[in-house]
Amino acid sequence: MIRLFHVPLSPFCRKVRLVLAEKKLEVELVEERYWEKDPDFLRRNPAGKVPVLRMDGMTMSESTPICEYIEEKYPEPALMPPNPEARYEVRRLVSWFDDKFHQDVTSNLLYERVNKKITGEGYPDSRNVKAGAKAIRFHIDYMAWLLDQRRWLAGDAISLADFSAAAHLSSLDYISDVDWHRSQTVKDWYAKIKSRPAFRAVLADTVPGFPPPAHYADLDF
Repeated sequence: MIRLFHVPLSPFCRKVRLVLAEKKLEVELVEERYWEKDPDFLRRNPAGKVPVLRMDGMTMSESTPICEYIEEKYPEPALMPPNPEARYEVRRLVSWFDDKFHQDVTSNLLYERVNKKITGEGYPDSRNVKAGAKAIRFHIDYMAWLLDQRRWLAGDAISLADFSAAAHLSSLDYISDVDWHRSQTVKDWYAKIKSRPAFRAVLADTVPGFPPPAHYADLDF
């Protein structure tokens, strides 16, 4: 049995869930209140972060190495392209979303609006929220530029880059923080990826105290 310790709105956990689902691998989800620093959880990952995956007798942390491990163990359907240059581009974009997008946008919107309340850390900082709302426009424009040249973010085939981006955007869409009117190209890309069977469980997530907008699980927006 594959077991994933996760938080529903964490984009890093969602990325792993999407990859597992795309590979049609069954997983037991265990919601982990990582901020409580439970000793059992810290033994699984001393960094005190999710996701943590138990698979093949191993306990693994960090979402990107987890996803690449799954890709190597279960190469079909492929989420990494066959040649080194194309794999570089996928890895570059995964890093872009998990690093720059996360720092500019996710941490300023999702973490301020949701995580602070859940973890009891106080109220949102309006300056951070404004900074995140401004930064997401730049990132949507960058995605639109990429998609004007390619069928998917990193090339002609869906890849880990698309699931990384979709994990962040789906978390933000849950709290209505994505302006889908800014780019029809990006909106069409997201509609296409969230229509995949791998997305069904993610779109069924609910977080007490934070109901999703009506369009969140609507495959046609």
